[in-house]
Amino acid sequence: MSRPFGATILDAEGLRLTADEKTFFKDANPFGFILFARNIDTPDQVRALCDEMRASVGHEAVITIDQEGGRVQRLRAPHWRDWHPPLELVARTGKQAERAMYLMYRLIADELRRLGIDSNCAPTVDIISRATHTFLRNRCYGQDLARVSAIGRAVANGLLAGGVLPVVKHMPGHGRATMDSHHDLPHVDAPADDLREVDFAAFRALNDLPMGMTAHLVYGALDNRPATLSPVMMQIIREEIGFENLIMSDDISMKALKGAPAKNTRAALAAGCDVALYCNGPLAERVAVAEAAGEMTGAAQTRANRALAMRKAPDDVDIAALNAEFDALI
Repeated sequence: MSRPFGATILDAEGLRLTADEKTFFKDANPFGFILFARNIDTPDQVRALCDEMRASVGHEAVITIDQEGGRVQRLRAPHWRDWHPPLELVARTGKQAERAMYLMYRLIADELRRLGIDSNCAPTVDIISRATHTFLRNRCYGQDLARVSAIGRAVANGLLAGGVLPVVKHMPGHGRATMDSHHDLPHVDAPADDLREVDFAAFRALNDLPMGMTAHLVYGALDNRPATLSPVMMQIIREEIGFENLIMSDDISMKALKGAPAKNTRAALAAGCDVALYCNGPLAERVAVAEAAGEMTGAAQTRANRALAMRKAPDDVDIAALNAEFDALI
């Protein structure tokens, strides 16, 4: 019987694993890893790092990344394409936005798979408004629920067709936030009915995707805790939104969450997250987070295995032809 996954997704300090990281990852056995710009240099280097990560845990761990386009993309020129911000691309392509976004993310998936990366933290189906903070706004797809849901589906389909697992975010909806949760804890005071009819509905339309990410956001009409740490909000995600697959927290190290990362890890898992994402901390804090997380519960392990079963080989397409079609659309 295989060893249960640790209930974490973790990062590395640099371009290759240190000896201490290899030992730590072997002991912690995280479900997966995430890459940042500091982990990226050349294609050969990224492939070697991904190989080291998987070798350290002895299983085909998920390796994810934030490759949205625009400000938020870890792979950049000269080795990879610089992509438009999603909101700009949607506006530019108009009625062809679904096809354009499918193509963009199918091409991104091709870039990722060639490196050994098999997950992407997208689609971002937060519904924007005039008040949406600039840290998030142009990473989204618009303010019309039906259009955002359709584009989110196109993004997910593009990734899945390319053999990359999508992570839908930020559940159950970050679009009303007027603060950057990397630095502050946003509070949303919208009525519960409005949240259910708009913000939550975008995620309900995509509740079959393999993985989702929570929001560090307080929905005052429903609870006084950030969704990541709230059993109330996690129950809404599971039961009202109907998301039955793997849920990861947003980064536990973000300043929206007060207190020690290990404490917040325990709270996130107790609330109902399957796995805690922890990034950008020293090795000692990563160790503390992994110890606090422990192994996945049986239910979480089942959801993890279900997500992994959706990781398929890329479809057989002419990538050059898709690039040409995408260029013609924009």
